[in-house]
Amino acid sequence: MTETAGRLLALLGLLQSRPSWSGPELAERLVVSTRTIRNDVERLRALDYPVEATRGSIGGYRLGAGGRLPPLLLDDEEAVAVAIGLRAATGVAGVGESSRRALAKLEQVLPPRLRPMVEAVASVIDQAPGNNDTDAPDPEVDPEVLRAIATAIRSAEWLRFDYAYDDRDDVPRLVEPYRLLSWLRRWYVVARDPESGEWDVFRADRMRPRMPTRRRFEPRLVPGGDYTAFTMRQVAVSGWNVHARLRVAAAASAVLDRIHPAVGIVEEVSADESVLLTGADSLDTIAAYIGMLGMDFTVESPPELRDLLRVYADRYRRAADAASA
Repeated sequence: MTETAGRLLALLGLLQSRPSWSGPELAERLVVSTRTIRNDVERLRALDYPVEATRGSIGGYRLGAGGRLPPLLLDDEEAVAVAIGLRAATGVAGVGESSRRALAKLEQVLPPRLRPMVEAVASVIDQAPGNNDTDAPDPEVDPEVLRAIATAIRSAEWLRFDYAYDDRDDVPRLVEPYRLLSWLRRWYVVARDPESGEWDVFRADRMRPRMPTRRRFEPRLVPGGDYTAFTMRQVAVSGWNVHARLRVAAAASAVLDRIHPAVGIVEEVSADESVLLTGADSLDTIAAYIGMLGMDFTVESPPELRDLLRVYADRYRRAADAASA
């Protein structure tokens, strides 16, 4: 690498490291004159890097937005951290393939001294299943869908999309999008209906965004003020593939002590009885989890869950009888 080329990369790295630099500061860091800095800035501009300059006592240089994506200049620790992060992200539905492509590009340009470090870390890390709360496969989300949702949220613009419900054809929806939340290897969107004012949570894998509306809205605060908590409550009530209503022979406070808030909603009936509204991706998952409550209960709905519990009960009984024989 020539001295000039190396200095240009160093200058670009400095410009990326903070919002702005004065000419004398850059000259001191690179041990050159301010005239050389001006010439190097012109060279970067000729290569389509948007270096902006301001005059005056507080003037200086900064890397502007737009133009061609400049090289990503990272120090050793940053490069290793990004590589490890991208390896972990390859298991996230919706961004896995994009992460693999980005990781391949990063590994191609890693300096030789860093490659053994990254390879050493990769060779001793195994990725365990991230979704161990359900027996259903992870839904895939098109990265373009995530991009469209995130762009609408960032711009505070109405989002128009078709939504695939379980029991009906795709339904056109128009909402004010507020948050994109990744939870249990699924992507959820917290949004508000601008006409009814009702808040809801949508699964991103069921959304097909239409053309951008370019219509801005005035953001509001979700009920309760916590987007994550709101999402978990909504998913517990209506966000799963199947739902169940159970009458539990215990106080509501005792049931809440035994479950995660995302598992369900608990309604108090009396001092020693409550109703648990819960859901999952399958009835098998519900059957397994309600046995862990450690409390007596009856199934109010659906009737299919009662049939499944009989199958489980017979299986456990045979296992117990075989062990005592």
